[in-house]
Parts: sequence; C-alpha cells; structure tokens
Amino acid sequence: MLGVANLMSNRVIPDWAYVPWNLCVAAVITVIAVRAATWSEIGFTEWRRGLAWGAVLFVLTSGVLLLAITMPAFNDMYHDKRVGAGTGEWLYQAFLRIPLGTAVLEEVAFRAVLPGLLAVRFGILRGSLLASLCFGLWHVLPALSLNEVNPTATKVFGDGTGGVVAAVVFAVVGTAFAGMWWCWIRYRSRSVLATIIAHIASNSVAYTIAFVVGH
Repeated sequence: MLGVANLMSNRVIPDWAYVPWNLCVAAVITVIAVRAATWSEIGFTEWRRGLAWGAVLFVLTSGVLLLAITMPAFNDMYHDKRVGAGTGEWLYQAFLRIPLGTAVLEEVAFRAVLPGLLAVRFGILRGSLLASLCFGLWHVLPALSLNEVNPTATKVFGDGTGGVVAAVVFAVVGTAFAGMWWCWIRYRSRSVLATIIAHIASNSVAYTIAFVVGH
C-alpha cells in the first residue's frame, strides 16, 4: 500500500491533491494497524509527553539549521530549485504541504504503524530496523531528481547516471539512519507526536530558511 501511495504522490496525482491523498493514506494504514496492534504499540498515546519532546526537538533542530547558514559548505544546500519564489508558495509549503502532506504520513507510516506492527512479530529493535530501511527506500523516487534541483548535490555527486545513482544511494542510506534515530525518539517519548513535530522542524524550517536565503 505504501509503495503504491509513494508512486501516486510522486508521479501521478496533481500537486493540489498531495495533502488530502497523504492524509487519507495515513488514516487507512492506521485503521489497518489497530486491527493487529494496540494504540500504545503504534505510538498513538502519551500526547502531552510527545508534545514536550517535540517542542524541545523543534527548538534544537531549528538552532542547528540556523547555525548551518554560517557555514559555507552547508549554506549552499539552501539554494534549492524546489523552493518557490512567492510568499504564497512558501506559506503553502511550510505550513500545509510539508506538515500535513509529508510529516504526518511519513511519521504515521514509518515511526508508528510499521515499527509497531513489525515489533509485534520481530521485537522493537528489528521492527525499527526494518521500518527504517523501508523509510530509506521511500525516498528513492524523490532522490532521482536531487542532482537537478540542488547545486550542492550536483557538486558532490556529479551529473549523469553515475551522479543520480550516487545521490539515490546517499538518500536511501541517510534517511534510513535518520529513521532509526527517529524510531528511538518515538519509543523514548512513547508518542509519535514527538517525531511529527521534529519532522516538521527539519523540513519546514529548512524550507523557510532556503526561502529567506534565496530572497
């Protein structure tokens, strides 16, 4: 189901349908999950604790992203062609598309539903490892165009087929490791809300900084 959802959101549906489509997918996989796991096992509890963890992570993540502006090697990464030029586009991306269309689905899928279901069969560690590997593979399609939209990626990986392959491998491995980190946070906080907020910080704040740097 997630494979089909990924293909649909990256290659088939129009941009305006991205948010409602991904929210529907998140709802459906949650309904499926609670037939085999409890709400606690998929991280849909401890909302207050999750909010507290998320708030701390939001501040820390934002601080790291702002610090990166002062470092030339990382500053270049903010010059990304995917960042729109208008204020309306920034508001849509940073406050609607990324939080509801990206963060909610990816956290529900890869930090709540998949780890929870896999943990029932294989234990928390192996469940988290498998879910994080799936999270890495989830980024194959978006990574195919990474060299075209980010000059830093082009500089590091080069262009052509070899550069695309290198960028995809880097994206898969990097997001898989990030997935393990966020799974750890989800289990420590006992709430998927913590990683949803952290994910919003890493994506929406980065997008906002890129928008400001580009203008």
